[in-house]
Amino acid sequence: MKISETSLPGVLLLTPTIYRDDRGAFLETWNQRQMAASGLPSNFVQDNFSISRKNVLRGIHYQVIQPQGKLVRVTRGAALDVAVDLRRSSPSFGRHVSVELSEENAQMLWIPEGFGHGFLALTESVGFAYKVTDYYSAAGERTILWNDPDLAIPWPVEPAALIVSAKDRQGALLRDAEIFA
Repeated sequence: MKISETSLPGVLLLTPTIYRDDRGAFLETWNQRQMAASGLPSNFVQDNFSISRKNVLRGIHYQVIQPQGKLVRVTRGAALDVAVDLRRSSPSFGRHVSVELSEENAQMLWIPEGFGHGFLALTESVGFAYKVTDYYSAAGERTILWNDPDLAIPWPVEPAALIVSAKDRQGALLRDAEIFA
């Protein structure tokens, strides 16, 4: 597996080796020894899975109680995955990185604690898998508004075509949000 830095320090792109033949494909999505040797957490406590239809936008989510590191990947379809640095003391505070994850490229994104996360479903159906380092905390869950002008995330779909939950439409602006020190 190739592990690469992104433009945000700590957010990593993982590209597995895919073995393809006339039967299909095989790839390794998790290897505790290799991840630990690369400095990534090797103790995940919960796996999550979502299914989204085209143009569903989820995020920007994070937890201030029980912050989670996330290893995310797309198992079906394609999504634009976004990580936002929410650590006020970070030189990259408020910056984001976007990566297209798909079943074809099988890439994964490591998003450490202190970052917000969201994605946009680009295909008719998207299966999205998350490995997280801490349990879900409803009391700690927060949302940054997906179209916050200070973030200026270039979502590749017209806003009127997006499907956004009521919770996500009511997210906070970054300047008003409870974030990390």
